Amino acid sequence: MNVIDMRCRPAYLHDFFGATPGSAETATARWLNRRVGTRGDDEHFARSRTAQGFLDEVRDAGLSRAVVVGRHTPSQHLPNDLIHSIVRDHQELLGIASIDPALQGIDGALDEIERAISTLGLAGIDLEPGFGEPARHADDPLYWPIYAHLQARGIPLFLMSGPTTPDPAFNNPERLASVARAFPQLSIVCYHGYWPNVQQALGVAFRYPNIYLVPDMYLFQPGSEAYVQAANGFLAEQLLFGSSYPFRPIGQSIEDLQRLGFKPAVLDNVLYGNAARLFGL
Repeated sequence: MNVIDMRCRPAYLHDFFGATPGSAETATARWLNRRVGTRGDDEHFARSRTAQGFLDEVRDAGLSRAVVVGRHTPSQHLPNDLIHSIVRDHQELLGIASIDPALQGIDGALDEIERAISTLGLAGIDLEPGFGEPARHADDPLYWPIYAHLQARGIPLFLMSGPTTPDPAFNNPERLASVARAFPQLSIVCYHGYWPNVQQALGVAFRYPNIYLVPDMYLFQPGSEAYVQAANGFLAEQLLFGSSYPFRPIGQSIEDLQRLGFKPAVLDNVLYGNAARLFGL
């Protein structure tokens, strides 16, 4: 079975992911694992505190690709060079770069996009409007030059959403409609799938086929049955799998997903086909 994990990061990437045994951050990572339904050891991610351990996790889970996502916000910066250092020389790993035009300026952000894609060989750009200072919505005019550049270059956009947004008001999928309408050739991938605003996210994705949802660890939370129902219908080519490792075990997430009621042909799309098309694999 071919599987692309759209959100999969090693513990050693940052203390936020459980890099340091006994730390408060590791305690939070363990708490979140329990919160999203991890069975067994809530510190299952300990092996990925080393580079080889992370590769072993990816290979043991049988992944075709694991997508390692960067981050650039005022509170957490995972530099693109760091993401590159993790994924380079490993065919089973793909890296997503990150920018913040509020911190870098528009020109600085555009230059970093070109460096990340053309020089570092990363596969997309992550942007987190709701985590900025001040927080912004995805349709804020600040980002429109970024969207225009990504569309022109054929580079997919990855947006962070979900209930960890500091102000839940900025976890609003309805604000994405104007972006999808203005940039119809821009692939817009929404991490966390805007959960728990599932119906609103599905409504926007119904209208705009360039919107992709990756509910990742929230696919196994109450209310997420609607993602499955939608994928068995109109959303068959717009829903993608992500374990959100280290906050959920990779293997368990694949097993749990197969029990959710996806049609067989849809299951292949969710686990592999949709992501493969997105990345041109």
